[in-house]
Amino acid sequence: MDNFAGKLVPESMYLDIPDLISRYYVGKPDPSVPEQRVSFGTSGHRGSSLKLTYNEDHILAITQAICSYRAKEGITGPLFLGMDTHALSRPAHSTALEVLAANGVKTLIADDGGYTPTPVVSFTIINYNHGRKSGLADGIVVTPSHNPPCDGGFKYDPVNGGSANTATTKWIADEANRLLEGGLKEVRRLTLAQAIASGNVVRYDFRTPYVKALADVIDFDPVRASGIRIGADALGGAGMGYWIPIAERYGLDLTLLHGRPEPDFRFMHVDLDGMIRMDPSSPYSMAGLIGLREKYDIAFGNDPDFDRHGIVTPSCGLMNPNHYLAVAIEYLFKTRKHWGDDMAVGKTVVSSSLINKVAARLGRRVVEVPVGFKWFVDGLADGSLGFCGEESAGASFLRKDRQTWTTDKDGIIMSLLACEITASTGKDPALHHKRLVEEFGPSWYGRHDQPGTPEKKAHVASLTAENLPLKELAGEPILEAFTVAPGNGAPIGGIKVVSEHGWFAMRPSGTENKFKIYAESTLSADHLSQIFTDAAGL
Repeated sequence: MDNFAGKLVPESMYLDIPDLISRYYVGKPDPSVPEQRVSFGTSGHRGSSLKLTYNEDHILAITQAICSYRAKEGITGPLFLGMDTHALSRPAHSTALEVLAANGVKTLIADDGGYTPTPVVSFTIINYNHGRKSGLADGIVVTPSHNPPCDGGFKYDPVNGGSANTATTKWIADEANRLLEGGLKEVRRLTLAQAIASGNVVRYDFRTPYVKALADVIDFDPVRASGIRIGADALGGAGMGYWIPIAERYGLDLTLLHGRPEPDFRFMHVDLDGMIRMDPSSPYSMAGLIGLREKYDIAFGNDPDFDRHGIVTPSCGLMNPNHYLAVAIEYLFKTRKHWGDDMAVGKTVVSSSLINKVAARLGRRVVEVPVGFKWFVDGLADGSLGFCGEESAGASFLRKDRQTWTTDKDGIIMSLLACEITASTGKDPALHHKRLVEEFGPSWYGRHDQPGTPEKKAHVASLTAENLPLKELAGEPILEAFTVAPGNGAPIGGIKVVSEHGWFAMRPSGTENKFKIYAESTLSADHLSQIFTDAAGL
C-alpha cells in the first residue's frame, strides 16, 4: 500500500494541465509502435498525451473512422456528443467536432457548453430512436471513466445506445490505424470556428428530458416524504450540474459536494496504489465522503462520466459494489410489479456468487456474461434483463413499466435507488446486506492485478479446462472450469475455476502487461488468500 493511500492528494502530485494539453496538440504518435496505436478496450480508446497514447492525431483518426462506419452502416441521424471533466476531454471534444462537421454529421452538444454524463448520452440515443426505423442517432462520449487526471478516453455508442461491440470497435480501430499510417491525409477537417458556423453543430438540452424521466425509473415519493438527508459527491464529474435540478424537481434534501470542475482532481484522496483515481468503489479514493457518513442518512459518489456509483451508509461506510448489487436486485425484483416473472438478472462472471443466491431465492434466472457492460446491451434493449450489474460498481435497470432506460451503466439511478431503498424500508442498503449475510452466510471477495510479461499473458489466455494444471483449488476438488460465459457463450478472455466454496477468474489485460485475478470464498479470508495463491501460481 502506498504511503499516501487514503490521504488528500499532496501538492507534489498536482497535474501540470497546460503541459498535458500542449502535448495533446504537439505530440505525434508513431503507428509502428503498438502502444501508440488506436486500441479499444472494454470502454473505448484510452491513453495519455504524456505517453503519446492519446493525442489529437488519435482523435482525428478515430472520429473520421466513426464517420466512415456511419456511412457504411447507413446511420444518417444526429450524433450526440458528450464529455466528462478530465483535462483532455475538452480538446478532444473540439477535435471531434471539427471532423464530424467536415463530414456533414449533425452533432448535438450540451446547450450550456458543458458536460454530459455517459448514461445521459445513452438515454438520449434510446429516446431519440424509439419508434424510428430510419434516420437513427448514435453517440460519442469523451471520457476515460475513473482513470487518473492525466488520461483521456473516447468511446462510441451505436444506435442501441450502449458501448459498441467488439466487431464494431475492431472495425473503427483498424480504420483509425490505417488513417494514422497514411499520415491522416484522408481525414476531413474544419477549424472549430468553421465547424460551429457550418450548421452541423447544434446545442441541445440533454439535462431536462433526463431529469424529467427519472420518475419513470425511481420512486421518489417515499424519499420526499421521509426527508432523509442525502449527500451527493459529484467528485467534480460530468453529472455535477444534474443533482440540484433533480433535488429541486423531486423535493429532495440533498447536499452537493465537489460540484465544480477541477481537472487536476486535487480534492481527491490517493488510491491504494498511490494513484489519483476517481473510483467511487475504492475506500481509499472515497475517504473524504466516508468521513462524512454520519452527516447523511445516505450518501454516494460518482466517477467523472457518472456511469459508476459508490454508496456510503452511516452503518458501514462505503459498500462493496457486489454487496450493493445483491441488495438492489432483491429490492427491485420485489417492488417493480410490472417487470414480469420471465425477466432475468444480468451479471458478469467475476461478480459475487451472492447475486446468484439472491436471484435463486427470487426465482429469477441469472445470465452470466464476460467482463464489459456491452454484453448486457441486447438484454436491456429487449427487456429480457431487468437489472444488469458488474463488480466494478456499474449497473443499470429498466423503467417501472419494463421499458429500456439506458443500455450503458447509470451511476445516477443507482445512487437514487439507494435513496429509495433507505426511505421506503427505513434501513440503509448496508443493513439489508447484513440481513442477506445472515440468510446466505458470509463471503470474502477480492481482485488482484499481477504483473505479467507478454509470454505470461499469452499463457493465461491459453488456459482451458483440459490443460489446467490445477486439480484442486485451495484444498477442494475443482467442480468446473470454463473459458466461455455460461449466459451467452462468449469467450471471457481467460478462465474461471469453481470449487464448492470458492472460485477465481483470471484474464490478461488487453492494454497493460498484467493479468487480473478475481476470487471469492464462502469459508474465510485465509481460504480466499489460498485461492489467490493457487491462481497466481498457474
